[in-house]
Amino acid sequence: MATHRKARTALLSTPGPRAAVGLTTAALATVTLLSESASATPAPTKPKQPSISTVKKQVDSLNQQAEAATQKYDQAQEQTDQQNTKVNKLLAQVAQKTQKLNDSRRVLGEFAAAQYRSGGDLTTTRYLLSENPQDLANEIHLADVMGKRQQAAVEDYQTQQVAVTQQRIEAAKSLASLTAQQGQLKSAKQDVQTKLGAAQKLLNSLNAQEKKRLAELQAKQEAEAKEKAKKLAAQEKQKAEAAAKAAAAKGTDAPVNSSAADQAIAFARKQIGKPYVWGATGPDSYDCSGLTQAAYKAAGIDLPRTTYDQVDVGTRVSEADLQPGDLIFFYSDVSHVGLYIGNGEMIHAPHTGTVVKVAPITEMPFYGAVRP
Repeated sequence: MATHRKARTALLSTPGPRAAVGLTTAALATVTLLSESASATPAPTKPKQPSISTVKKQVDSLNQQAEAATQKYDQAQEQTDQQNTKVNKLLAQVAQKTQKLNDSRRVLGEFAAAQYRSGGDLTTTRYLLSENPQDLANEIHLADVMGKRQQAAVEDYQTQQVAVTQQRIEAAKSLASLTAQQGQLKSAKQDVQTKLGAAQKLLNSLNAQEKKRLAELQAKQEAEAKEKAKKLAAQEKQKAEAAAKAAAAKGTDAPVNSSAADQAIAFARKQIGKPYVWGATGPDSYDCSGLTQAAYKAAGIDLPRTTYDQVDVGTRVSEADLQPGDLIFFYSDVSHVGLYIGNGEMIHAPHTGTVVKVAPITEMPFYGAVRP
């Protein structure tokens, strides 16, 4: 009886064929769903595009960094050129001294050959065998003179040998220095290209609408800079009028710009529209310090090549005391320079992708100014 009850219970608890199929299908569906959930990769989130103002700040920063790198390149280029000139001069001197050494060696060779032909200095033997004492005396005197000349030739040879050795050592050191500077020049050049490449890549990532918005933002900022420049121009005019009145009251002439400043500005105006090219000093293209250097060279004043050196030439003046012809420097690292022309404006070569142009001095952070 108990056996029948167990069999009956087992039979009732076992699902039938249709129920088994239903359970199996449900189980498979559940396993498949869990498997898909476990293996599914979350859809990648699209990176958030920076705002146009942020993009502009990044581009401006990269251009400014490229300008700073350009000044380092200009400095390395100038040093390399100077060292190359020095090396060439030293090598020419080595060649000259080597020629003198060879001449001294040839003279010694002639003395040695003559001594070999005569069989050496056998004065005592020649005296005993000589038939004419006077002839012997003459020969001894001649031998003494030749001996002194030979000694002088030896000393000259030794002097030339030391000189050539020292000159060669100095030339070798200069060549090593030149090689090092050429390495610095290559590194500086690569730095400029890297910064410019990054700026261009950022600009290329913008679509047409974004580029339009960027141009509008640029125009807006330029307009704001011009408004600030107008205020500076008004202050400059008031100061000039006050100076003229004071000079008239004293019966003296009002101060005028120097001829050099006028000539520098006239030259710079003729360069307007020419492209900015980093490392260029004209006449077809310029970087910022190349332009100011060329402008003052036209006025008969030699300026150093880089902004780092130009800022130390002449008399330092404040922003409130600017006069046409002054050099204005920007950024804390003194990486940019322009030529002040009055009314709050300057002529400068901005950066790669632009041309020499007139611009308000308020476009960039003022560092200092000098009057060459």
